[in-house]
Parts: sequence; structure tokens; C-alpha cells
Amino acid sequence: MDLSNLKPAKGSVKKNRRLGRGQGSGRGGTSTRGHKGAKSRSGYSKKIGFEGGQMPLQRRVPKYGFKNVNRREYKGINIGVLQALAEKNKLEKIDPEVLVSAGLISKHTLVKILGEGTLEKKLEVHAHAFSKSAVTAIEAKKGTVVKL
Repeated sequence: MDLSNLKPAKGSVKKNRRLGRGQGSGRGGTSTRGHKGAKSRSGYSKKIGFEGGQMPLQRRVPKYGFKNVNRREYKGINIGVLQALAEKNKLEKIDPEVLVSAGLISKHTLVKILGEGTLEKKLEVHAHAFSKSAVTAIEAKKGTVVKL
């Protein structure tokens, strides 16, 4: 057996239908498109959401709300996670670079430290935002909070 013997499996390859090649082909004339109308023409495509002239759903349903363009999206990280990270890597200072290297955030993510979990270690924490409970928990252990 070599490359010259290879053939596709029986029934896996089908011939394409040759449309519009005269009446004798059986697929001439209207070329399987029916008679007249927009759908028989080349280049036809109906609008997305078109409902045959009925008022479309996206126009029947009222608009509401808005998208705040100034919203800042933070990735929340709990102090329990910081405690585990500090114990594992024997750290005194935690900043976004440490969190990136630990795989908790990506390079350009904004970080908010949240207060869930317990902190047993004095830590210097650098982040973009802090919850009140996180600040009290860090400062209770004589740690420092640095807002970036």
C-alpha cells in the first residue's frame, strides 16, 4: 500500500449539483429556486430579525437601562487568598506583580482586595482598591495598605 492506492471511503465523496446548465440537465430553468421573488435572485439576504413585515421583536420591546462608559472593572481577591499566598511563598509584601506571577490575575487587571477569610501575618498590600473590611483586617495585624 502506498499513496497512489489511497481512495476516499465509498459514499463519502458526492458530486456537486450543476445548476442552471439547461433543461436537459433536469436542473435548468429556475435552477431549484422556485419561481420569481426575492429569494430566487442572486445576492438575496433578508435582514437579521426580519419578521415578514410584522414589527420586529427588537422594535416591539421597549429600551431601558444604560451602559456606564466610565465603569472600572476590578478583580476581587480575598485576604484569605493573600494569607495562603504569603505562607506558600514566604512573602511580606504583596502587589499586582506577585499576583500575576501566582496566576491569580492577568497583567493589566485592576485588583480590589476583599475582606473574606482571616489574616495571621503582617503584610504590606499594594492594590488599586480595598474594601473597608479588608483594610481593617490588614491594619489589625499591623500591616500597611497602599492604594495604587
